[in-house]
Order: sequence, then C-alpha cells, then structure tokens
Amino acid sequence: QGQLVASGGGLVQPGGSLRLSCAASGSALRFKPVGWYRQAPGKERELVATLSFGRDTNYADFVKGRFTVSRDKTGNVLYLQMNNLKPEDTAVYYCKAVLGPAEYWGQGTQVTVSS
Repeated sequence: QGQLVASGGGLVQPGGSLRLSCAASGSALRFKPVGWYRQAPGKERELVATLSFGRDTNYADFVKGRFTVSRDKTGNVLYLQMNNLKPEDTAVYYCKAVLGPAEYWGQGTQVTVSS
C-alpha cells in the first residue's frame, strides 16, 4: 500500500516559521510530489507553490517572499519552508504528486498561526 504523507504542521505564533515535508512511500513512490496546496475552513483548496522537475517554481502571490518550495535529491520528498507566518495562513496543507496525467493527494497537515 502506498502513501503520500505531509508532515511538519503545527501551532505557531504570527511571524514564526514551519517547514513542511511531503514524502511518498510504497507504491506511491511512482508518483512524484510537485506542489503544495491549502484549504482553510469554508474555503476552496488553493495553490500555494509548485516545483517542476525542470526546477521552475510557481508561488501564489500571498506567499511570495515568505515561502520556499524545494525538493530533495531523490525527487521523492518535497519541502515547503514557511517564514513570517500570518494568521491567514491557517489551513490544512496538502501535497500533490503526479505520474503523467494522474494525480495523488496526501492526507494534509494542519498549520495554525495564532498568538
């Protein structure tokens, strides 16, 4: 059985930092993580950042200059370094992996920014 696991979320004060990780295991290793998305209560899921295998990055305007997406050398782990977090960043953060046209979503990790 394969999994795509997002981790690293938690409770942080405004201005703080967190580093999220997304790792595939088992049969899910065929899928390569390429992006982070988030969903706040009552809102639709939205793109946060993507990183192509050509190393092109795409960031949502609301995270530019604060978040950085990167990948490990194996290509199986995707990171999201989040700095200067704001209360409006509170959401469940999901990782998306792809295999050709197919998509695979992890279970998400909760990020709460609050004093």
